[in-house]
Amino acid sequence: MTTLRSLLTPDKPDAPAPHLDRVSPLAAMPGGEIDVHGAHLEPRGTFVPRATIGDISAPLLLSRPTRATVRVPEGTITGDLILHRSGQASNPLNVRIAVPMAENLHPVANPAVDADGNVYATVSGARGQAVPVSVFQIQRDFQIRPFVREVMNVTGIAFGPDGYLYASSRAEGTVYRVSPDGVASTYAEGMGIATGIAFDGDGNLYVGDRSGTIFKISRGNIDGTSGEIFVYATLEPSIAAYHLAFNDAGTLFVTGPTTSSNQVIHAIDRDGNATVFYQGLGRAQGLAFDVDDNLYVAASLHGQRGIIRIDRHHQATLVVSGSNLVGLAFLEDGNAALATRDALYHVALDVEGRRLV
Repeated sequence: MTTLRSLLTPDKPDAPAPHLDRVSPLAAMPGGEIDVHGAHLEPRGTFVPRATIGDISAPLLLSRPTRATVRVPEGTITGDLILHRSGQASNPLNVRIAVPMAENLHPVANPAVDADGNVYATVSGARGQAVPVSVFQIQRDFQIRPFVREVMNVTGIAFGPDGYLYASSRAEGTVYRVSPDGVASTYAEGMGIATGIAFDGDGNLYVGDRSGTIFKISRGNIDGTSGEIFVYATLEPSIAAYHLAFNDAGTLFVTGPTTSSNQVIHAIDRDGNATVFYQGLGRAQGLAFDVDDNLYVAASLHGQRGIIRIDRHHQATLVVSGSNLVGLAFLEDGNAALATRDALYHVALDVEGRRLV
């Protein structure tokens, strides 16, 4: 325990150097916070520890004997975290930092990933705002090219079993089917304030209407037109958008941000019956599953914002620290694409995502 006397007493030459055991969470966005656990992390006399990640100085927000909190500065990349104090340096611990993939976007839900590993993200715009490019493609080498033009307020995007990109327009209540060369055609209309979309294992498409309805559109025809449309489930309205994802068992999981800090994730069975899967999140948004059926969601947990993992036993932990996250998509080799309100980031999580189509 640090006392006033110890703060006023110079550091002894033989004082042990800081020692780092582990960091949590697993990764962080620029601006996120990392907790460092170890020993001898507190100030010694007038010597206050300082932190570096790689060659960048990182602000130290908290310093106690067994725990310190470090904020990740902008421009930081994955590297070794070291605590320095009075000429001594701790052992290094590698920390994973998300790096930008694409900027000047406006995602409001998960990005989408095609069979070749290209990532797609939206420029959604304010309601009723027309933008020149609605969806961009970010290639594996991070090259960016316009993909879809002049579809208003694209919100949810997902690839169907036919390899086409499907996109909802919340302004029009329409779902569009987009060919591999970026040509959009109307797939289904009358979806209300259409937001999140997801395909089940049989190729049926589900669309969240922000006013409280989940629509099911049976698998489309060979000519690209939709099948039968009907109401699958009804939930309370959302202030922003519904976000949808399926697990391997075919259960549909849904978030709909509200002003509550005790928000729920709904689980909807094949018959359209909704139950509460988890309760206790703040502004839960985009979600995705890994191959082990763990659920990942952009949300706040106990005041900590980032990507939350909820395992099959309903235990929730923060795995990526960061603000302004709205969604995620798993990539190959254990990486993930993280969507903020204006950009996409890339981070290594060593997580294999569930195959979506």
